[in-house]
Amino acid sequence: MNKKNVKDIDVDGKKVLVRCDFNVPQDENGNITDNRRIVAALPTINYLLEHNAKVILCSHLGRPKGEVNKKYSLKPVADELSKLLEKEVKLASDVVGESAKNLTNNMQNGEIVLLENVRFEPGEEKNDEELSKALAALAEVYVNDAFGTAHRAHSSTTGVASFLPAVSGFLIEKELEFLGSSLDNPVRPFVAILGGAKVSDKIGVIEKLLDKVDTLIIGGGMAFTFLKSQGHKIGKSICEEDKLDLARELIEKANTKGVKLLLPIDTHITTEYSNDYEDKWVESQDIPDGWEGLDIGPETIKMFEEALQGAKTVVWNGPLGVCEFDKFKTGTYEIAKVLGTLDATTIIGGGDSAAAIEKMGLSDKMTHISTGGGASLEFLEGKKLPGIEALQDK
Repeated sequence: MNKKNVKDIDVDGKKVLVRCDFNVPQDENGNITDNRRIVAALPTINYLLEHNAKVILCSHLGRPKGEVNKKYSLKPVADELSKLLEKEVKLASDVVGESAKNLTNNMQNGEIVLLENVRFEPGEEKNDEELSKALAALAEVYVNDAFGTAHRAHSSTTGVASFLPAVSGFLIEKELEFLGSSLDNPVRPFVAILGGAKVSDKIGVIEKLLDKVDTLIIGGGMAFTFLKSQGHKIGKSICEEDKLDLARELIEKANTKGVKLLLPIDTHITTEYSNDYEDKWVESQDIPDGWEGLDIGPETIKMFEEALQGAKTVVWNGPLGVCEFDKFKTGTYEIAKVLGTLDATTIIGGGDSAAAIEKMGLSDKMTHISTGGGASLEFLEGKKLPGIEALQDK
């Protein structure tokens, strides 16, 4: 993926508009509870400051649906950035209005302005040309460093790139390097772990990975569609009835290609989707009526752990059980622990699996944790990401 990055363009004394992903979680008082995404943007921002640029940052936060909503203001982000950078980050009270224009018109080299939440503008998610032009008019160069929204064609992710020289920041470059090399040229054995609730979300990824991996491990809710397709009893576990034929085909495709496809052999089950009801472990092929599986069982954990020993590249996307219930997070946590001990390139595809690894304090044990769940999935599928396509080629 040979796209230009900030180092390939002259930024000295220039106004540079940087699309970041500051979509950070907050508590009810507006305090940021996890600043990882802000920290991830610092290398690009610091590079621009060191090279005398005038830095104009923009991002979305939450889903204000094209309306101004104080609850989704970027003010907490501006405060956090000021703290981390040890210099004032001025917040415009709008995106492309009077405040944004006034603040960006009179900037000195090394100053930073943060525009208000781009999704306060109704045109943002429609990729409205007028909004894209207005954003472009604030700057002379555009840098996209928001991998988490690179799969969305919005004004601030793709539209603005039509009107300014457009390059990537260091975060996007790092994402493409890790996700790209794991797919194009993995060190083998290459193992992929896929979890999450639905097969339908991951069909493209499974098909793509069956051409690449040596072993494919399937857990989470989507395993039950595969188990049922093999004639097993899954009780009232989650299942996509319309995907049973597809699951069978995928299992056959794995066999034909000599890919080891592993499904759970025992399951942690309960009578209600909750942490508080009766639970037990049974064989995955024989879940009783009225019971549902919410996690993989100890034998499966052991089998998956053995499959990971000796792996040299591992890509993981999606939890292996219902991690929000303490009782049913064991599978995800045990496999994460094993990944932390491997002498391998370990890539976590954002979303819930990344959150679980964060919670366990294992982040520094992984080679790369993607900042974009949806974007990393689409990239692994081989889809073109509009936010990346719009950047200049080297």
